[in-house]
Amino acid sequence: MRNSSNIVITQAEPSPSAEDTTWSLPGAFIGFLSWLLALGIPFLVYGPNTLFFFLYTWPFFLALMPVAVVVGIALHSLARGRLHYSCVATLLTVALMFGVLFMWLMG
Repeated sequence: MRNSSNIVITQAEPSPSAEDTTWSLPGAFIGFLSWLLALGIPFLVYGPNTLFFFLYTWPFFLALMPVAVVVGIALHSLARGRLHYSCVATLLTVALMFGVLFMWLMG
């Protein structure tokens, strides 16, 4: 026969209150939309010939998508859930990342 004792399961941490919010979903959505908008900026500036440029450089711009999503989450959490501030900051940051990458690839 085993020598064991009963294990009592207690809740070590209190359950989260109603005021605790998560910023990951709206921030990720803002980051993804800003990535899509930044992807369209070279088409507006250079026209349809940008498609030939993207034909060979698409992995670089695709690699910026998870970065843009993480930037959106981070800036939305730093703005404490204020949607307007986080949208503007994320759009500017992701557009700047796209611009730097585009200029670096252009030479």
